[in-house]
Amino acid sequence: MTNPTDSIEFASLLCSRLCHDLLSPVGALNNGLELMADETDPEMRARCLDLLGESARTSANKLKFFRLAFGSAGGFGDAVPPHEARVAIEGMFATTGRVKVGWMVEEQLLDKLAAKILLNLALIAGDALVRGGQLDIGAETRPGVTEIVVRAEGPKVVLDPDLRGALAGTLPIEGLASRTAAAWMTRQLVVEARGEIALSPPGEAVLLFGASIPDRG
Repeated sequence: MTNPTDSIEFASLLCSRLCHDLLSPVGALNNGLELMADETDPEMRARCLDLLGESARTSANKLKFFRLAFGSAGGFGDAVPPHEARVAIEGMFATTGRVKVGWMVEEQLLDKLAAKILLNLALIAGDALVRGGQLDIGAETRPGVTEIVVRAEGPKVVLDPDLRGALAGTLPIEGLASRTAAAWMTRQLVVEARGEIALSPPGEAVLLFGASIPDRG
């Protein structure tokens, strides 16, 4: 990528990321429909319906998450109910059942910018739990600032070095690709809000992300 501030080029990277993540469940839907068309055995047709149902739920969960994390869900208002973010995060990890989500957000409303940052940090941390584990998410709004903490702990925690670099601001421009676009965007959102983002050191048993976002008022 030659110019990371080129909105069209960056949008294409995010679109590539979304298409990649949706390819598997949508492909499974297609496979299930093809099987249903040729299958006459009642038991096998029931299994096909189970496959279709699971794939449809996975696709819907991913779309709900992406709408909040990357889109303008709910229009252009300033705040969203944290419950929506919680449902979206839990839905992203519901299929495998390997990641347990701990929710520690008591706010009635969360600034939309803070919600986007929280969602993206949660997704990156959850994906780092390659063998499952515990994903704890917290956010608190105090006078003048919203603070976010995401903690991932499990048998094997692996954060891709390029993702770490994108969050830390050390990733070279040529390293920006569809798989690092969301992490790069997250850092840009924090920086443009004049906030701060922090990561635990590489090699630690527990992965920690922190972000502080000043009020925009």
